[in-house]
Amino acid sequence: MTGRRSLLTVISVLFSVTTHAQDVIQSKQYPKNQFRYPLDLPPSTAGSFGELRPSHFHSGLDFKTNQRIGFPVHAVYDGYISRVRIQFGGFGQALYITHPNGYTSVYGHIDSFTPQVAKYIRDYQYKNQTYEADIAVPQGLFKVQKGDIVAISGNRGASAGPHLHFEIRDSLTEETINPQLFGLTIPDTRPPALTAVGIYHLNGNPFSDKTPKELLALTGSNGNYHLLKPQVLNLSGNTGFGITAYDMTSASMNRNGLYSVELKLDGITMYTFAVERFAFDQTHAINAYIDYPGFISSRQWIQKCFVLPGSRISLYPQSINRGIMAFNDDALHEVQFIVKDIAGNTSTLTLKVQSSTQAANLMPDKPTGTLFRYDKKSEFANDKVRVSVMPGNLYDDLDFQYAALPAKPGALSQTHRIHNKFTPIHDEYDLWIKPDVTLGANAGKAVIVNAASGSIGGTYEDGYVKAKAHTFGDYYIKLDTVAPRITPINIHNGSNLRGIRAIKLRISDNLSGIKSYTGRIDGKWVLMEWDYKTRILSYTFDDTITAGKHTYEFSVTDIKDNVSTFTAEFTR
Repeated sequence: MTGRRSLLTVISVLFSVTTHAQDVIQSKQYPKNQFRYPLDLPPSTAGSFGELRPSHFHSGLDFKTNQRIGFPVHAVYDGYISRVRIQFGGFGQALYITHPNGYTSVYGHIDSFTPQVAKYIRDYQYKNQTYEADIAVPQGLFKVQKGDIVAISGNRGASAGPHLHFEIRDSLTEETINPQLFGLTIPDTRPPALTAVGIYHLNGNPFSDKTPKELLALTGSNGNYHLLKPQVLNLSGNTGFGITAYDMTSASMNRNGLYSVELKLDGITMYTFAVERFAFDQTHAINAYIDYPGFISSRQWIQKCFVLPGSRISLYPQSINRGIMAFNDDALHEVQFIVKDIAGNTSTLTLKVQSSTQAANLMPDKPTGTLFRYDKKSEFANDKVRVSVMPGNLYDDLDFQYAALPAKPGALSQTHRIHNKFTPIHDEYDLWIKPDVTLGANAGKAVIVNAASGSIGGTYEDGYVKAKAHTFGDYYIKLDTVAPRITPINIHNGSNLRGIRAIKLRISDNLSGIKSYTGRIDGKWVLMEWDYKTRILSYTFDDTITAGKHTYEFSVTDIKDNVSTFTAEFTR
C-alpha cells in the first residue's frame, strides 16, 4: 500500500490544480472587463454552458427574455459582423461578431436583423435561390461598436421558448468558451445539489450496458451531502464512480449544469472534469461522459467520473488511471466528490470504502461476439450484412453482437440487429445490407431504415444498399416511391389573396425526407421560409407582386427524387 500511495502522490503533484473554496478550475485566464452583457435585462439563464443535452454539451448561455421576443440585442464588444446563418432548426437565425481581442461572439434564435443586414441576407437568398444560408460576411462590411444594437431577440429555430443563445468562441480555434469566465456572470450563491452516486464494477472489462452498477440515493443541504442510507461500501476490484447532480443560480429556478467535478481517493485527486471550453467536433462525446445506457433506458443523467479510453474531449484536465480506482488491499479508504458551479459554490460528498483482496480472483469477461477495438478499424460481415467502424467512433472496446430478426411489413430484407441501442457512436459507421429480393429498376429508390428513428438514406452498390449509420440498432431495407405531400393552408386555385400577408402551406414526406423545395410566382423564384416549430412554409408578399391575377407554383422533392407539385391561380 505504501508504494502505491507514493506513486499516486507523485502523479497528483504533477497533474493537480490548486484551488481554494471559491476558485474554479481553468487552464488560462480570460479578459473580464472587456465584454458587456448582450441584453439590457437583469442577467438570468435558462441554460448554462456545458449543460447536459441529448447528444451534445450546451455550447453557450441561454439568457432569459421574460418569455417574450423583441428585446434589443447588443454587440458585446467592438468588431465586425463576420457571419450570418439562416437554418431550418438549430439557431434558426444567428449572427456572429468577430472582435479584435481574438474572440467571436454568437447570438442565436434571434427574431430579426438590422435593416442593412436583413437586406444583405435577402439579396443573398434570392441570388442563390435558397432559404437556408451560411454567409461569410466580408471583413469591415458591417462594423459595430460595443453596445450597438445588432439584432432583436426571438424564438427562431429549435428553441423551447423565447431566449437569446449567446456564445463566446476562440476566433482561431473556433472552440466555444464558458462566457462566465469573461465576467458575464449570473448571480449565484447556491451550491450544487447532489442526488445520487453511481458505482460501476468494471473489473477490467470495457464499460457497457452489461457493466454491473448501483445507484445510491443521497441527502443533505448547504453543500454537505451523504448517503441516504449511511453505510461503508464494500468494493472489490476496478471501480468507477458517477454522480447525479444539478445547479441552480440565485436568479432563476431553472436546473442548470455543473461547472466541475473532482474525485479524490484518500485525499489524492484521481479525476477532474471542468466545462471551461470545448471544440464542436467533441460535443457528441457527451455520450462517453454520461452513463449512456442509463440515459437511454431510464433518461437518467448520471455523470461518470471515469474516462473511457476513446473519449477525446478537452473537458478532462486531469486524471490518474482514467479515474478508475483499484480496491484490492483489505484497507479502509475515503472517496470524496467535490462539485462546483462556475461561481465557486461547492458541494461535497464523502464515502467510506472497505476494499477487498477478492479482486485478485476477478478476471475480465471473454467476448461472446466479435471484439471491436475502439482504436482500430473493426468489421463484421456475413452473407447479408456488413458493418465497418473506423477508429474514433467507439469510446471503449466492444463485444459486438449481431442477430437476424424477421422482416418488417413492407421491408425488402430481414431486420438486422446491429449490436444494440445502448452503445453510442461518436460520428458514424458504414452499414451494408443485401436485399432479399431483386430491386431491378427500383434500386435507386432503396433506403436503409432504422426501426426506431426512420430512414438513414442509402445507395445501391454491388448488390447491397449502403448508408452511413449514426447509432446501433435494428435496420432493414425499404423502397421510397411515394412523393412528398403538399398541404395548402390558405391558397387554392382561384383564391382572392387581397389583404392576406403571406401564402402558407405544409410539406411532409413518408420516408426518405425532404431534399429541396421551390416556390415561384409568375415563373419567378420567391423566398419560402420554413418555420421549425409549426412546420409551415410561407412566402410573405412584397411590393414586387402587383395587383391583379398571378400564378403560384410550388414543388418539393424528397431525397429519393420523388416530386410533388402544386399550382394555383390567385388574385392580389
